[in-house]
Amino acid sequence: MYEDVLIAGYSDRLSVRPGETIRFAVSSLANKNYQATLLRSISSDPNPRGPGIVELNADEYFKPVKLPSRHQSINPGSYGETTKPLPIAFKDSMKLAVSVFPTRLTDHFQTILSWGPLRITLDDKGYIAFYCDDVKFITSKEPIILAKWYIINIEISKDQKTVLCIRDNLTGKEEQNHKENPKRGIDLDEFENAKIRVATDQSNTEFFNGKIEAPEIKIDGKTILKYDFSQQIPLFEVPAEIGPPLLLSNSPTRAVKGMNWDASEFCWRHKPEHYAAIHFHEDDIYEFDWEYDFELVVPANMPSGAYVMRLSVDNGYDAIPFFVCAPKHKPSAKICVLISTFTYAIYGNHARPDFEESWLKRIEDWQAYPHNPAKFQHYGLSTYNNHSDGSGICFASHKRVLFNMRPGYQTFGYSECSGLRHYPADSHLLAWLEHKSIPYDVITDNELDTEGHETISAYATVLTGSHPEYHTPQSLNALKTYQNNGGNLAYLGGNGFYWKIARNSENPDLLEIRRSEDGIRAWAAEPGEYYNAFDGQYGGLWRRNGRPPQDLVGIGFAAQGNFVGMPFKRVCFDPKFDWVFDGIEGDILGDFGFSGGGAAGFELDRRDVNLDGGKNIVTLAQAHDHSNNFILVPEEMLTHLTNISGEPNQSTKRADMVFFENQNGGMVFAVGSITFCGSLPWHNFDNNISRLLENVITHFSDR
Repeated sequence: MYEDVLIAGYSDRLSVRPGETIRFAVSSLANKNYQATLLRSISSDPNPRGPGIVELNADEYFKPVKLPSRHQSINPGSYGETTKPLPIAFKDSMKLAVSVFPTRLTDHFQTILSWGPLRITLDDKGYIAFYCDDVKFITSKEPIILAKWYIINIEISKDQKTVLCIRDNLTGKEEQNHKENPKRGIDLDEFENAKIRVATDQSNTEFFNGKIEAPEIKIDGKTILKYDFSQQIPLFEVPAEIGPPLLLSNSPTRAVKGMNWDASEFCWRHKPEHYAAIHFHEDDIYEFDWEYDFELVVPANMPSGAYVMRLSVDNGYDAIPFFVCAPKHKPSAKICVLISTFTYAIYGNHARPDFEESWLKRIEDWQAYPHNPAKFQHYGLSTYNNHSDGSGICFASHKRVLFNMRPGYQTFGYSECSGLRHYPADSHLLAWLEHKSIPYDVITDNELDTEGHETISAYATVLTGSHPEYHTPQSLNALKTYQNNGGNLAYLGGNGFYWKIARNSENPDLLEIRRSEDGIRAWAAEPGEYYNAFDGQYGGLWRRNGRPPQDLVGIGFAAQGNFVGMPFKRVCFDPKFDWVFDGIEGDILGDFGFSGGGAAGFELDRRDVNLDGGKNIVTLAQAHDHSNNFILVPEEMLTHLTNISGEPNQSTKRADMVFFENQNGGMVFAVGSITFCGSLPWHNFDNNISRLLENVITHFSDR
């Protein structure tokens, strides 16, 4: 039995402009009203040595309201269902056919195909059976083997004799089993029209794990239902060759190798018949589909920035983050902070393999966010996790409760630092801007993707957060165009602009990642499954797509290590760049910080003259891994002795802080470290990293 948290919720969107509406869905186990309160989010770091959780009253934009509690269920498991019911009755014979590639045995039945009381099942031992209600008509003589294709045919005659034929698609070996009438046969008078479900039973309790292809039903020799899953692969409504369309729920995976795949083609668009399968999982869930409880119409005077809708009841609470952008084409500041919502969603509910119960003590002591995805995995996991059958999770959505996208959430609980990543870590930058009284607006990946460079064209400077890792072609194009048009870009993180993702055309909140061939990755896509289902494009690293991060910001991902930080050391002493270091004593920068204990840490980016397009880049400072805490990323390595750069391995494990100007006058400043922003709040924002960034932003503003 799964345990739910006392209260939790999510919003229908992560970003909104004045005049637009954002809705909130809530589930509460309490037996009394909960309260919803709007707050402006400034800092999300619960570390008592740091700025703490800082949230400002926002009652003038949304009056606190009490609403009735109700529990809303979480229903994982992907399946398909016909849009219309079909009559089950037959006179002479009924034939059911389907091809399957099972990937997991469970301690319960898995239903491959169901139609009213009829269902084809896979049991805990691997036997295929045909049932009517609870009566087993026939079962296979031998169990199937996982990760192999089988063609299943079942025929029922008018006297209810049953034939089960199972053919191994690889070897051609065929098993036939004939059975006379069961003790209680099929009573046609009990039948009514019913919808057909693929990969689950009629009550949605027996979900199938594996691939399914080519379901077909014949009644009295006439085909009444037939599907070719190679059709309309980007969509979640599958057209039928015969019969009603099939609606897919909980986003099963398409563009996967089918029964006929022979490695002659790796792009499904070129031979869709080789990709005529759908991969279903019992734990697929990307949108909760909860009913919305209340909404906020953003007032015209609501400032751009980060906000949270806090929910509280008894001793439980939740804090749902969202972002208010400035009115379109009407910026309120010269500076814009790009909020990496694509990255937040892709990492959403990452259950880390290194999570330990011991972390909970510090979470309690710091009054940090209490819930961890590792403890509540039925809320759905991230694309950094695997399905229960071992396949990689390649879809993500924010329309569900994302525990790690909460103020005070600690990704790492084992170090002396704050242990923040993504949304909470990016608040270090927002808190710094607030402390320095530097006006700013926010824009998210969504606006960048849908509106293009025009959404940021009016800003003199765009700042990224700590980890802008995931981008669509459209969002990357927008940044490149902004840069080419003379915009200033400050890349204040590491491992940015790394993975290529796609958005679903029917549901743009649904994101897809194919972790193909290269890169630091939690799982590897199967050969032949490197192309996105949503847009048909090759997935994987932007570097493998001919657009390395160096082309945009002068540096790219080079090394990864533990969540530890080290200082930068100044290496540029050209007087033309003294403005960067104005007011800073000494050459050591950022030997402190709330992220890893130093400004250069965890994931490091460096220069590569072979990838930067010949830019005139100045290296301002560097941080080298002298303690062997880091490893080179796979795309940098050739053998155990050599790497792409030709430099010694040790020297390539570094962070490069760089500056350059584009031909059209735009400037780029890049720090090459995920932990850089974590140094900004140190010593109440009075430190050399804080001063350095202020120098850069001032210089950008003066040009």
